[in-house]
Amino acid sequence: MRMYEKMILVVGGAGYIGSHMVKALLDHGARVVTLDDLSRGNSDLLPGGEFRKGDLGNLQILEDIFSQNNVDAVMHFAAHSIVPESMKYPLKYYENNVAKTIILLQAMAQHGIKYFIFSSSAAVYGEPSTVPIKETHACQPINPYGMGKRMIEQVLKDSDATYGLKYVSLRYFNAAGADNSGMIGERHSPETHLIPLVLKAALGEIDQIKIFGTDYPTPDGTCIRDYIHVSDLIQAHLLALEMLLGGGESAVYNLGNCRGYSVRDVINTGQLVTGRHIPIVEGERRPGDPAVLVANSDKIRSELGWEPMYGDLEDMVRTAWIWHQYDGKRRK
Repeated sequence: MRMYEKMILVVGGAGYIGSHMVKALLDHGARVVTLDDLSRGNSDLLPGGEFRKGDLGNLQILEDIFSQNNVDAVMHFAAHSIVPESMKYPLKYYENNVAKTIILLQAMAQHGIKYFIFSSSAAVYGEPSTVPIKETHACQPINPYGMGKRMIEQVLKDSDATYGLKYVSLRYFNAAGADNSGMIGERHSPETHLIPLVLKAALGEIDQIKIFGTDYPTPDGTCIRDYIHVSDLIQAHLLALEMLLGGGESAVYNLGNCRGYSVRDVINTGQLVTGRHIPIVEGERRPGDPAVLVANSDKIRSELGWEPMYGDLEDMVRTAWIWHQYDGKRRK
């Protein structure tokens, strides 16, 4: 898969998944412009390409980028993504994740840019009635984060019908791990994702891990999630982009490993990989958290030939552990 001289705008490219995407695009011969306001991203994670600091809702910045570069496709990773925060500040989430994305799509339409890869989420499904979840499952989000993703999927469908915008919406389950180089990985401030928190506890950067809810209808009472290695996630994006650039039609795909791990499973795996004790404290459930989210990813496997390489949780935690040790030393 080579993308010689294709110009790709990566919105939110200084974030966790976005920085891995920029690296992969450059490795595959593409030219890359990253747009990120650095409110949640980190410029030191960017491995190369052109960088523009700015907001995806700033029409002038978008006009400058599109008029100065012959952009072939846009990949969008610049969403706020903390479910409890979305419950507390829904308007903030709808403004950034919905309203500003629409501004981006309007600018694309005005410049005739026809290809769009969207970072969606399993949160569009809400509380699933069947597991594993297929793309045909009803979408009934239970938090503003998931609702915003669902809204944009509808906007994309309408934009395809009206403007001929071709898109792929990738419904992530839980991204995990880090690039094999150990040079880029997951860093958020504040950190809310379970695996990096577990590893921070192992490093002594935080005192303990809080388990939010131990009374879910699961084998050990804690939430179950489907984890997917970030490198496998990125491979799916490359396949989706290649499909669109080759004349393919718009599509929606789940991205997961079709296997669920509980919160306690993740903590135990963290202890196994690091060889360190990780203190825990049990707390109440958080609003907006479904009990079980596990993907059925058969569609993207059959249609795009996607095959994840890191299906085991231990592999994901191990690559993340290498990154967190490196990043922790670098930031001291």
